[in-house]
Amino acid sequence: MKEQDIQLQMPGGAADAVLFTPDTTHPLPGVLHFPDIGSIRDVQQTMAKRLASEGYVVLMPNTFYRTSRPPVFTFERRIGDPRSMERLRELIAPLTPEVQAQDFAVYIDFLASQPSVVADRIGIVGYCIGGSHALRTASIRPDKVRAIASFHGGSLYKENDPGSPHMVLPRVKAKLYFGHADHDPTMTADDIAHFEQALKAWGGSYQSELYAGAGHGWTVSDNPSYNEPSAERAYGKMRDLFKASL
Repeated sequence: MKEQDIQLQMPGGAADAVLFTPDTTHPLPGVLHFPDIGSIRDVQQTMAKRLASEGYVVLMPNTFYRTSRPPVFTFERRIGDPRSMERLRELIAPLTPEVQAQDFAVYIDFLASQPSVVADRIGIVGYCIGGSHALRTASIRPDKVRAIASFHGGSLYKENDPGSPHMVLPRVKAKLYFGHADHDPTMTADDIAHFEQALKAWGGSYQSELYAGAGHGWTVSDNPSYNEPSAERAYGKMRDLFKASL
């Protein structure tokens, strides 16, 4: 396995990223790995490397490069803590839908351009805020992105908001999987119900599941809500989706 720390030239500057390439003599499908709000760090790199070992070239970018290089949190991140919440706002503030469209196109095009990647066999996985990033990216490059998986994706549905991630669904061609936490203030039961209505109206191939007893961030081992059995179940869902689609 080759692991490269790289910098991507972006519309807003340079973004740190990590590229994982299995040892192979033939091109493989690619996966864009969107980390959670904590961005690139050891636990996310371990997750990306595990996925790459299944036979994918995996790119993990720091989507918050406009605000900070990794580590984007230099102190312990705690939900509800004023300092943590202020930092979260600093990281998210520059990421308007228009900016996201520009950035996410670069991530996909870079991954697809790698000699080790089959350009039209791309998957995306997103954690927390990365779930909405994954959905938006699938709408930007629909002819390249075949499948996405989102785990505890926050704010996928925003009522009466033309910038809500669910609004991009008509432009998406990929197969979709959404794993929701049933105790998640960023994606409530009401939000999930409305989001599933939008998925049904979209009419494409999707699965939307609720993980009982799960809290926001349950798949990521450095989160207090981490739940290993549910995290392994989620990993299996992603693995099966990508195996069938890519």
